[in-house]
Amino acid sequence: MLIKRTEVIIKYFLGMAKKILWFSCGVTSAIACKIAIEQYGKENCLLAYIGIRSANNDNERFIRDCEKWYGTNIDTFSSVKYKDQYEVIEHTKYVNGVAGARCTLELKKKVRQTIEENTDYDGEVFGFEFSKKEINRAVRFEQQYPHTKPIFPLIEKRLSKAECLGILEKAGIKRPKMYELGYHNNNCIGCVKGGKGYWNKIRVDFPDHFERMKNLEIMVGRSCIKNRFLKDLQPNEGRHESEIMPDCGTFCEIEFAHIIDKRTEQILNGFEKTEAGGQKIFNYGKTFRNFH
Repeated sequence: MLIKRTEVIIKYFLGMAKKILWFSCGVTSAIACKIAIEQYGKENCLLAYIGIRSANNDNERFIRDCEKWYGTNIDTFSSVKYKDQYEVIEHTKYVNGVAGARCTLELKKKVRQTIEENTDYDGEVFGFEFSKKEINRAVRFEQQYPHTKPIFPLIEKRLSKAECLGILEKAGIKRPKMYELGYHNNNCIGCVKGGKGYWNKIRVDFPDHFERMKNLEIMVGRSCIKNRFLKDLQPNEGRHESEIMPDCGTFCEIEFAHIIDKRTEQILNGFEKTEAGGQKIFNYGKTFRNFH
């Protein structure tokens, strides 16, 4: 896979006013990118994927399938300092905390910022889906990162993750392997944002990753799960099905994402109900940006 290191992207982007489309190899970002390409034209879009060594190998297949579907290339970028979350933890001695996951900052956010700083863009496309939780995260994201001029196609078109999966299947594209294995998101293998149930599933599906994180925890004296080191985690602890684990995007933790903003309810319920011929008609005329 082509890797464009961040030192060499400056000339590559100068003078190219585009929409930056963030492709994460997740189902929702794939559909958001497809909608944006159709809306703005592929010649006006830069599709950017941030590659990390610990991602599932099937991601390369998914990228190729989406490139064929989009009719354009997805450029891959990566950190010049670290290859995966394990290297970040080993060198920084930091796993996760109130400031968010250090690996997200080093492996994704800093790469995103470099691309932003060296790109003449007029909007960034993100794959937040149409659900109360994700709408609220989008609202908070827009408040905290206004410079990104964020665009949320799935919220605009009221598309859920399940509906995005259906669109992919209709296009004949097989979902990424991590979904096939039962994971809720296509995050890196061994995500520090996972809980007890997630890590017990990693123990079974990817024992090498479990052992590597377990040994790193011992080395740095910090754990990736609350009140427990992986070496002490019992195989029957936690329930992966009930865990809420965020998609690891191109930014660190969104502040106040757990507090529902008033705009969230407005967007979620932003339709008018009328009667016509005895039938209820729902008017979805308002878009995300109308609710300021």
